[in-house]
Amino acid sequence: MTGMLAKFGLVALVTFASTVGTVSTAAAGQEFGWGIYVGGGEPGYNHHDRYGPRPGWGYQPRRHRPEGCSPRRAVEEARWSGLRRARVHNVTPRRIVVAGFRHGEFDRMVFANVRGCPVITY
Repeated sequence: MTGMLAKFGLVALVTFASTVGTVSTAAAGQEFGWGIYVGGGEPGYNHHDRYGPRPGWGYQPRRHRPEGCSPRRAVEEARWSGLRRARVHNVTPRRIVVAGFRHGEFDRMVFANVRGCPVITY
């Protein structure tokens, strides 16, 4: 009987301690305060968003951005790497081949068709 009362007291003590810690944390967020706001409205309130986005009023829907490397970006990367008269030679779902001239000879660069256009081979 004494062991059961000791366990019950321990459980009651742990429950009370956890409840006191939770109540003080929850009460901290409900402070009352006064303030003067220039421009009207609450802080963080934007009166343009009151009715939501409206087409024709500067609203632009999000467009899907392609995740791969664009051929234009691959040509820019090749020119930056020193390939002159760079042109797209071949495009596949996995790679983009850019051909041009380097040091007076025909050369090509192969880029992976993923974001960032990493170079596979020179």
